Amino acid sequence: MVSGIIRFEPGKYGRGSVWISGGRIVRASVGEPEAAVIGSVTHQDFGDAYVLPGAIDAHVHCYSHDGEGMFAATRSAVAGGVTTIVEMPFDATGPVKNADLVKRKRDIITREAVSDVALLGTLWPGGGWREAEPMAEAGVVGYKVSLYHTDSDRFPRVDDAELLDTMAAVTGVNRTLCVHAENNEIVQHLQRVETESDPLDPLTHARTRPPVSESLGVLTAMEIAADRGTRLHLCHMSIPRAVKLARWWNEDGADISLETCPHYLTFDEDDMIKQGARLKINPPIREREHVEGLWSSLADGFVPVVSSDHAPWSLDRKSDEQILKNASGAPGVETLVSATLGQALLRDPDPRGVFDLAVQAVTEGPAKRFGFGDRKGSLKPGFDADLMVFQPDDSYVVDEAQLHSNAGWSPFDGYRVGGYIKRTYLRGREVWNADSGAIGESGYGVLVERSD
Repeated sequence: MVSGIIRFEPGKYGRGSVWISGGRIVRASVGEPEAAVIGSVTHQDFGDAYVLPGAIDAHVHCYSHDGEGMFAATRSAVAGGVTTIVEMPFDATGPVKNADLVKRKRDIITREAVSDVALLGTLWPGGGWREAEPMAEAGVVGYKVSLYHTDSDRFPRVDDAELLDTMAAVTGVNRTLCVHAENNEIVQHLQRVETESDPLDPLTHARTRPPVSESLGVLTAMEIAADRGTRLHLCHMSIPRAVKLARWWNEDGADISLETCPHYLTFDEDDMIKQGARLKINPPIREREHVEGLWSSLADGFVPVVSSDHAPWSLDRKSDEQILKNASGAPGVETLVSATLGQALLRDPDPRGVFDLAVQAVTEGPAKRFGFGDRKGSLKPGFDADLMVFQPDDSYVVDEAQLHSNAGWSPFDGYRVGGYIKRTYLRGREVWNADSGAIGESGYGVLVERSD
C-alpha cells in the first residue's frame, strides 16, 4: 500500500492510498488507512507528495547515439518517474524498418530494459509502407516518418506523394503515425542562406526553421491524414499555432493528436544564446511568446501529450562553433516529469488546474493514443501498478551530474524546476528510490503492445 496525495480521477486529489497486489492496482482508497490495516500490509506513506500513475514518455531515442542504448535510457526513465517509454525507430546503426528489426529490438528489451517499452517502426521512402502490416504483427504500436530530410541513411524525408500510400497503410493496420512536421524546402533554403550569413550565431538555427516551416509541415500531414482516415500524432510541437490548427482539423472530423516537450515549455531564445548548441533542437527553441502560448494551450486542455524527445548526444557532438554543424536534440527522459509537473505547480499551486492537465499529458494521454490505455496511465483497479511519487519542492535544482543517461549532461542543469521523483514503481516493484539511489534491474521491463 502506497499513501500520499492521490489523483483519484481527473481534477480530484486528496489524501489516500493505492492498494497493490500481484503487480496490479486493487483500488485507491480515500483518507487515512486504519492502524490495523497498516500493520497487515507493506506500507509506504509519502505524506504530502503526489502518488500518480507512472509516466509514459511518448518520444525516446535510445539509439540515436551509440553511447546510450536501452539500459541507460530506461534506467534514466525510471529515475524520472517514467515507467513506459515509446522508443523511436531511427537508430544510429540503421532504422527499424522491417519485422526482423522489430524482433531484434524486442530481444534487447527482454535483456536490458529497466522500464516497460513500446516500439515504433518507420516506413521507408521507396515503398516502405508495404512493411506496415508485418511490423504491426511483430508488435509495434505505431510508426514514425519525417517530412524533413535529416539523413539519407537514418532519417530521410517521406515526400507528399509517398505519404498518401504511407498513411493509407497505417490506417489499414489500425496504428498511429507519428510525424516530424517541418517543411523541407523552406528549411533547406534557409540553411543555405544562413550558413553564408552568420554561422556562429546560435539563433541561426532558429532562423533556418521559422514557425511557418512548422505550421506548413503540420498542415500537410493533417490534410493527408484526414484524406486517408489516419490516426495522426504530431511530434514535438514548438508553436501554439500548431495546437490551434490541430483543433480545427479535429473539429472537422480528423483524428489528430500532438505533443510538446519540456524544453519548449521552459526555454526561449535568450536561453539559446546562453546555452548555444546544448539547446540546438528540431524544431528550434522559440521566442517567449511561444512558450507562454504553449502553456496556455496546455491549461486549456488542448495539448494531450507532453514528451521528452530524449536524444542523448554526447557533448562532443555539441561542441562545434558553427551552430548548424552540431547534432540536434538533448537528453530529457529523466527530467520530463519534474520539469513539466514542477513548473505547472510553480505557475498555479492548485493541483486541479494546469498541474492536473500536465499529469494527464504524461500519463493517460499517451497511453490512450498508443493503444494501451486499458492497463497503463491510470490508478484504476486492474491496471498495472505503475506509480510515481512526485514531491513538490520549490528549491529543487537539476544537477546533471546526478542524472542516469550516459549523455552526462542536461539543458536543465542548474534550473529550479519545482519538484522531483521520490519513488517509482513498475508493476508493483520499486525501481527507483531517491533516498537510497537504488534503481531497477535490466530485464525487468517488458514490451508493451496495443490492446486493439
